[in-house]
Amino acid sequence: MSEALDWNAKTIAEFRANEGRVGGVFEGAPLVLVHHRGRRSGREYVNPMMYLPHETEPDIIYVFASKGGAPTNPDWYRNLIAAGVGSIERGTETYQVTVRELTGAERDRVYAEQARRYHGFADYARQTAGVRTIPVLELRRA
Repeated sequence: MSEALDWNAKTIAEFRANEGRVGGVFEGAPLVLVHHRGRRSGREYVNPMMYLPHETEPDIIYVFASKGGAPTNPDWYRNLIAAGVGSIERGTETYQVTVRELTGAERDRVYAEQARRYHGFADYARQTAGVRTIPVLELRRA
């Protein structure tokens, strides 16, 4: 198992054992497990990621395809965009979501708020400047 897959598996197990809470780099941050199907393989994948809750709508969260500041978008982003749907584990609840990519000023506002709260996201934006704009996805309870 690759180091990244091993890290994901440990994070997922900790999330599920502790009602959605984990330690380490995610300690105290809102974390969600995003389920998606491979656009070519059809295989189900699960990725832990930080999210930003919508200001007023409890059924909407935002996730960020930062890939740790890498020059390419993560596979999970391409899979969710292709499918338009997925599911999430949030705390002890699992539910279906629809997917919408934010653009323009809306995307910039949401990303800026995440970067304000969690400075690593500002670093990711600096690392990808001139290479790609980090996508922001809205996940809305279906």
